[in-house]
Amino acid sequence: MAEGRKQTGTVVTRFAPSPTGYLHIGGARTALFNYLFARHHGGKFLLRVEDTDRARSTESAIEAIFDGLSWLGLAGDDEPVFQFARAARHAEVANALLDAGHAYKCFATPEELAALREQQRAARQPMRYDGRWRDRDPSEGGDAPYVIRLKAAREGETVIEDAVQGRVVVQNAELDDMILLRSDGTPTYMLAVVVDDHDMGVTHVIRGDDHLNNAFRQLGIIRAMDWPEPVYAHIPLIHGQDGAKLSKRHGAMGVDAYRDELGMLPEAVNNYLLRLGWGHGDDEIISREQAVEWFDLPGVGRSPSRFDLKKLESLNGHYIREADDGRLALLVAERMDPLDDDAAAQARLHQLAAIMPALKPRAKTLVELTDGAAFLFAKRPLTVEEAAAKLLDENARALLGTVVERLDALPDWSLEALEAAIRAIAEEAGLGLGKIAQPLRVALTGRTTSPGIFDVLLHLGRDETLGRLQDQAGLLQASGSGPQI
Repeated sequence: MAEGRKQTGTVVTRFAPSPTGYLHIGGARTALFNYLFARHHGGKFLLRVEDTDRARSTESAIEAIFDGLSWLGLAGDDEPVFQFARAARHAEVANALLDAGHAYKCFATPEELAALREQQRAARQPMRYDGRWRDRDPSEGGDAPYVIRLKAAREGETVIEDAVQGRVVVQNAELDDMILLRSDGTPTYMLAVVVDDHDMGVTHVIRGDDHLNNAFRQLGIIRAMDWPEPVYAHIPLIHGQDGAKLSKRHGAMGVDAYRDELGMLPEAVNNYLLRLGWGHGDDEIISREQAVEWFDLPGVGRSPSRFDLKKLESLNGHYIREADDGRLALLVAERMDPLDDDAAAQARLHQLAAIMPALKPRAKTLVELTDGAAFLFAKRPLTVEEAAAKLLDENARALLGTVVERLDALPDWSLEALEAAIRAIAEEAGLGLGKIAQPLRVALTGRTTSPGIFDVLLHLGRDETLGRLQDQAGLLQASGSGPQI
């Protein structure tokens, strides 16, 4: 097959998901690579929704895909193109190929094609259309239903100089005359993709290497129409840690699940996806600005990358530690039960932002941040976890009574004053700090783990702290013993 014309001018890339489900993690990486390549070369990044499968395409899936792309900061530069709406244009190209002698009408019936496949299967031959209507007069078909097939080259070979895979060669004898237009007049995916890429001015087709075989067939349409050929870049797929194709058991969920269920930050997901199959020396933490500056196709490897959820969590922990406290407070508040009162909601945000410096070093996800902050808003009396309750024995409760007396008398509720008071109690009792910190932690949070105990005291505030300690120390009994608030 003759070489076609090469693309020139501004770089244009596209991401073209099928709206039959969520935006999966592999699709998100493909979108990211297309976005970064376009930005790196000062070009355009476009979106196309390949919604020709009407039975499986849903509005909810379209919304989920756009929502995921928006969250990752991968919105297209123009309004998205919807493939189904362009069916008339696809049919126009198929008929143009027919008129030019590059395509033909095929009247083979489903029964004939099924028999052909059975013969080929029995003979252990590749199952492909045998071109039986390629050179026949279409008038022989009469008024019977027909499809339009491309007249694929039969001699020689087709070569793709893939920007990732390198030189790839296929013998044209292996390519059959694929269907362009079905008998009901609807275009096939193979035709629609080529027409849309051309009309959108796409210069670089960056997609998964599971589409590599499609490229050889699609080139037949491009060259028959004498259209400029795009640069192809087929990136290896993502595998699980065990080397198998990525699946749900490896963490292959929708992008929305990484946000909503796992509590990831978009910059962490972007950074992790960038490093799945692309690298820049030993750099691990890469900002969007650096990614745009550094990303190019020669940096993409040819081998499948392996998805590691633990590494993503670790990277997410880094970005949480770097994130603005006010932003994290908003994200954590969104994961909590909503408050109808605006003043209460603002007060909660203020509390969350204030305690973020104490929570961030321990958290890898927003889920952990939210869980770590929950003690601030727990209702009295606290529900104490079973394992933690064992630490509140009689001696511990008596010690809590002493803590209440000392803290109630503090003139200044500051981190320094609180730490000095607790350390003094521990010293007087001949105890290590941990012996007093643990029952304190349980009494104030209901758990054995929390931020540092002095941060817990500070951020709960005087009234809430003393109230919770009195609850656990048993100082609210009818006898009225012990100091009251």
